Amino acid sequence: MDNNGYTSPYHRYEALLATEALEHVVCPAGAAFPALQQFHNGCRDWLFGHLAYDLYHETAGLPQDALPSSLTDGIAFPDLFFFRPRVVMLLQQHQVSIGGEDFSPEQSRAVYEACRQMPEQVAQQGAGGSPVSAPLGRIDRAAYLEAVKALQEHIHRGDCYEVNFCRENYIPDIRVYPLTLFDKLNRLSPAPFAAYYRLDDKYLLCASPERFLQQQGRAVISQPIKGTARRMRNAAQDEQARAALYESAKERAENVMVVDLVRNDLSHTAAPGSVEVAELFGIYSFAQVHHMISTVKAERAPGASFTDVLRHAFPMGSMTGAPKIKVMQLIAQYEQTRRGLFSGALGYITPEGDVDFNVVIRSILYNAASRYLSFPTGSAITFYSDPEKEWEECLLKAEVMMQVLQA
Repeated sequence: MDNNGYTSPYHRYEALLATEALEHVVCPAGAAFPALQQFHNGCRDWLFGHLAYDLYHETAGLPQDALPSSLTDGIAFPDLFFFRPRVVMLLQQHQVSIGGEDFSPEQSRAVYEACRQMPEQVAQQGAGGSPVSAPLGRIDRAAYLEAVKALQEHIHRGDCYEVNFCRENYIPDIRVYPLTLFDKLNRLSPAPFAAYYRLDDKYLLCASPERFLQQQGRAVISQPIKGTARRMRNAAQDEQARAALYESAKERAENVMVVDLVRNDLSHTAAPGSVEVAELFGIYSFAQVHHMISTVKAERAPGASFTDVLRHAFPMGSMTGAPKIKVMQLIAQYEQTRRGLFSGALGYITPEGDVDFNVVIRSILYNAASRYLSFPTGSAITFYSDPEKEWEECLLKAEVMMQVLQA
């Protein structure tokens, strides 16, 4: 995981590396969060891993068949997976800390030197993958526009206020070198929550700009993104795009809705009166886009565990909509593929039980065994959304992935 030099008062590490699983926990939705808590209680060590979107079966408090997930999943990450690594490397304030089970100084130096040589190895891999064809989509433009209009009818009837609607871009039968692909993605679109993640033959190459949830001691924050504008090459036009995003009534309405949802999510495990909005409508610039980001803070209540905080906040409101349970039912009805790890969360848990997780967006997912590559994108649908512009936002978010694949 790499923050790519983005400065923030909430960043604890500049980069983290974990490898060589000594033991792990893997669990489908149903009792995954208790299994994770039990696993951490048993080892009290660093854990790294992911929460897939389909854990909503567990967090929504509904029967398994109430939110069907019989849709296609070409990548097949498990719902929950965490491992205790043999090697942990932390980069913090220009200092590198390397440790592991029964590690000697010589072994630490060997790990450090191997990491220094990695860029050369990535460059040597270079080309050699399959030719890249145009991605396919299980929802084409016409079907997407009709689905958005149908969702707006649900909003008009009062079923919900906002729905994050996603479509999958995918390429079957393709061979790529995931580490080389991640290197290109990270250079083209550096992001504060970037990550390269491998689980057997499944890979996540992530350029996420969004934090899902961080807990340090009893301090909890969530930083939802809602609001996007394309970067402009001309400096004056780019500044106009930033200003227009900040002033946009539509984008502000979306952002307020997700902030209210996050406040409610955190309140379930927060000390009374401790939930507050630390920043509203912050405009932050990234390589391809400007984003509107807000920060919600809370103080974890005594007796609430880190898995309690995660369970009540997951899935993140920025990738569902409001109210959560209803929009998750609509997502299951209108989307044509299972989200899996996309719109889930990737992160770490410290020996003390502190956590930091991103939102898995702006990502390429790859299954090397089946040679299936996927990069879903989505946008927030409200009553005032223009279906054509929402389609264009999905394409904008997919542009950088196609540039990486075609490089």
